[in-house]
Amino acid sequence: MSDDLENLFAESREHTRCEFAEQLNQVARRLRLAPDPAELCATLSDAAAYFASGIQLFRIEDGVARSPRIDVPLASAPAIASAAAGQDPLVALATSGEVSQALVELLGHEENARAHIFPVMVGDETPAVVYAWGTVQSPAIELLAQVAGAVWTALSEPEPEPPPVTDLVTIAPAPALPTFRQAGRWGDLTPEEQSIHLHAQRFARVRVAEMRLAHGDAVQSGRMRHNLYEALQEPIDSAREAFRTRFFTCASMVDYLDLELIRALANEDPVLLGHSYPGPLV
Repeated sequence: MSDDLENLFAESREHTRCEFAEQLNQVARRLRLAPDPAELCATLSDAAAYFASGIQLFRIEDGVARSPRIDVPLASAPAIASAAAGQDPLVALATSGEVSQALVELLGHEENARAHIFPVMVGDETPAVVYAWGTVQSPAIELLAQVAGAVWTALSEPEPEPPPVTDLVTIAPAPALPTFRQAGRWGDLTPEEQSIHLHAQRFARVRVAEMRLAHGDAVQSGRMRHNLYEALQEPIDSAREAFRTRFFTCASMVDYLDLELIRALANEDPVLLGHSYPGPLV
């Protein structure tokens, strides 16, 4: 009987290790595919949330740790400043003297709580840190921060604009849609139209990345409940209206925002957006 139990425990441990390794592998792949720092930060924040009770990603700019929820001057948060300057992960007491009174109040840190801070290194600079608390799987988050730093370094290197895909993505067919929008080719566009399409793609990526950074809790909840649109209706509607106004003056335009919402917000599963999601702009 003891041998059977030992075998069962061994199988369970091996299954857990395999799941953990696969999860890290998938996250690392998503980080490597990030097209820009905004998307990279959003992906890193999403991924790190699986390995800690609480996560906040800060961009370090002009002596301030910035996030959609709060800006913290590094002068008032020596632990964050030390992690950014020393470029090594550290663990500090989550007190007003270490991470600032404003951050303690915002995150509701209890007495003796600890903050785990992981720098994202890009060459000799630290443009971001991951701030984690509660139960934290430090090796996993440190690895993700290192991968993100490597990707960010590559993104910072000057290179020509990558060529777009040859075929534009087909959106829901309808007789009223122009033929080109249903099945167009990149070469059929004028240089001016190509530029508009590239700007539309970048706009969609940035707006969705901002949603994931600013509304991380709502994103997680919306994915679990299959109602992302209800959970994020205000920012989604705002982005849709801005996209419609700025880019649908181009007759060949594709709803890149809808595609990005499905790809990056709903993890390629349109069902997660919910039944109330109005669908692509036409």
